[in-house]
Amino acid sequence: MGRDDEFSEYVAARWPRLVRSAVLLGCAPAEAEDVTQAALTQCLVNWSKVRRAADRDAYVHRVLINTFVSGRRRHWHGERPTGELPERVVADETDSVDLADAVSRSLGRLSHDQRAAVVLRYFAHLTEEQMVDVLGVAPGTVKSRLSRALKILADDPNLSELRELS
Repeated sequence: MGRDDEFSEYVAARWPRLVRSAVLLGCAPAEAEDVTQAALTQCLVNWSKVRRAADRDAYVHRVLINTFVSGRRRHWHGERPTGELPERVVADETDSVDLADAVSRSLGRLSHDQRAAVVLRYFAHLTEEQMVDVLGVAPGTVKSRLSRALKILADDPNLSELRELS
């Protein structure tokens, strides 16, 4: 299998998980696709390094997080004026919007390091060993970040409202 075929197969299998990881890190859905695409472009350019990595998923998630963080440093993400508003009819998504907002606000209470740890562990399903590689910290640091983040989330009023509704 050639480099391009191997890369295409990898992307096809991992794209949804990587985009969702970017959303959970704090991107809007469209921005998450852009961040994921930028990260995967870097991975394609350096595919030989990715291929040699002990854990490709951990390597690619590290590139994704680095791309996200560097993008936050350089870009302004405020409102952009437009001459015309789009006209489209959509179904009522109030419940899913409320849920997404509550989760987003709750994750927003975490530090960037804690948020990255929660996303990598509970969404990307990386092991602690993989997280050590991705985050470049000691195993104890990974555990303490997760522990502190889970304490904050357990006490979060946004999430307790959701618990009451379910």
